[in-house]
Amino acid sequence: MSNMMKEVVVIKPHEFAVREVEIPEPKGNEVLIQMKSAGVCGSDHHIYHGANPCSTYPRIPGHENAGIVAKVGEDVENVKVGDHVIVDLIHTCGECYQCGIGRKNVCEKVKVRGSGMDGGFREYFTAPEDEVYKISESVSWKDAALVEPYAIGAHCTTRGRVVPEDVVLILGTGTIGAIILQTCKAKGCKTVICCDINEGTLKRARDFGADYVINTKEENLVDAVQRITKGHGVTIAFDAACYPGSLAAVMQPGIVCNAGRIVPLGFCTAPEEITQAMINQRELDIIGTRMSCYQFEPTIKQMEKKAFDTEGIGATYIRFSEIEKVFYYMDNPDSNIKKMVILFDE
Repeated sequence: MSNMMKEVVVIKPHEFAVREVEIPEPKGNEVLIQMKSAGVCGSDHHIYHGANPCSTYPRIPGHENAGIVAKVGEDVENVKVGDHVIVDLIHTCGECYQCGIGRKNVCEKVKVRGSGMDGGFREYFTAPEDEVYKISESVSWKDAALVEPYAIGAHCTTRGRVVPEDVVLILGTGTIGAIILQTCKAKGCKTVICCDINEGTLKRARDFGADYVINTKEENLVDAVQRITKGHGVTIAFDAACYPGSLAAVMQPGIVCNAGRIVPLGFCTAPEEITQAMINQRELDIIGTRMSCYQFEPTIKQMEKKAFDTEGIGATYIRFSEIEKVFYYMDNPDSNIKKMVILFDE
């Protein structure tokens, strides 16, 4: 193969470039991955627009990465050339308090691919052996790129302690909201309510098994939740909309019941109108969640068993040779363009 490859760099907010560079060589415990697919996440939009508080520049985006092992370092034991793999998005120290208690996703020295360290919007890159996970060749590259967002669904519902008896509200029916819906239904939840202002994604939520959908352009959220739950409220709410004010919106009295749980998923930095009384009068649990932790391997197993309905999750596929389209759609939002997945050229 040629010793040159292409990579995409966000030089600074609103400015990207395609560069030709040498293919890196894997060190002793590293593998060289030839990229085959990469999901485009909302956080990639934020990095490009300068709205991700965790990102630095210049930066190669991309943390939803799938590919083939092209070369291995001399100390690699568990993967071999030709293996199909998913790459973890986090690089951790393994020594801090957080790593020691099984919370490596918030390691005090955590680096996130595509944000704090370079990611997968390039034809090849290296990663330590223990940060790649094998996946069956039976899983298409289109679906393999979705392992990471499905791992988020597994992680946030685990953080939220979801059980079959829960009455669930999901604010926002975009990619992550739709995945949380599927995850809650897979965990046996009999009542899942989804709300949004987009009829297209609400229809998709119905198709994915939502028991109720609420268009909050047409119906008051509190009134709708009270009607559906017969005045009890939901036991857990996920804020997958993550806009300024969305957390306060799901904390309104009448939505989450006493002793309920709220799981916000965003990094919005805008202040919100939240009081101690809003939490303590109902003794609510506000549960933070970030990325995922030890969820890649179980999610891969579920993906291999075709446990997820991925149809319509990755809705827009773009060749790596046409990468400029990704940034065009970031600059020019189109309601017909859903989650983008980059497919690398053969």
